[in-house]
Amino acid sequence: MNDPVNHPSHYADKDIEVIDYIFDTLTPEEATGYCIGNVMKYVSRWRHKGGPEDLEKAQKYLEWAIERAKAECREKNGATAETLGIEWTENRGDIEVNSL
Repeated sequence: MNDPVNHPSHYADKDIEVIDYIFDTLTPEEATGYCIGNVMKYVSRWRHKGGPEDLEKAQKYLEWAIERAKAECREKNGATAETLGIEWTENRGDIEVNSL
């Protein structure tokens, strides 16, 4: 099944998700900037090119940017999931926040 937002078919022949390679290669700041740039791209063009699917892509990149920004704040402030009162689970680089 083709999922153009989370698992585009044009990357399906790769051994790893391209986004995982990007996040592993860039610094945290660069990765966040990459995500924000893609949010801007998809939000700017949705009416003229990709329609609601572009907004879904923007949403996904915004989620990734928020995750990375939160991780950066935790690193700078020394906070941990336990001190923040949340439970972290990782799945393909995505971080899900669940209340304890």
